[in-house]
Amino acid sequence: MSRLRHRKAQTLRKRLVACYERGMLSDRDSLLRKLHELRSEHRDLDTVIARLAEGGALDQLQLVRLKKRKLLLKDEIAWLESRLIPDSIA
Repeated sequence: MSRLRHRKAQTLRKRLVACYERGMLSDRDSLLRKLHELRSEHRDLDTVIARLAEGGALDQLQLVRLKKRKLLLKDEIAWLESRLIPDSIA
């Protein structure tokens, strides 16, 4: 993971943890709703990126930004999923 992506992922995680601790994402239903929204945005970005890649004239900067956003969403989705899955006793 690049340093920039790692730093952005850490910042995103800190924001999510702050929301989680303030009770904004305290109950399971709100976590599931947020997870659904993030997955939906991730799918939408996937579609947009594919369409841009198919087209002949690419705006490389826009494509890179969309891909970075998609990676950040993936990190946020993984973080929320880890909050929803109870710890198992080994």
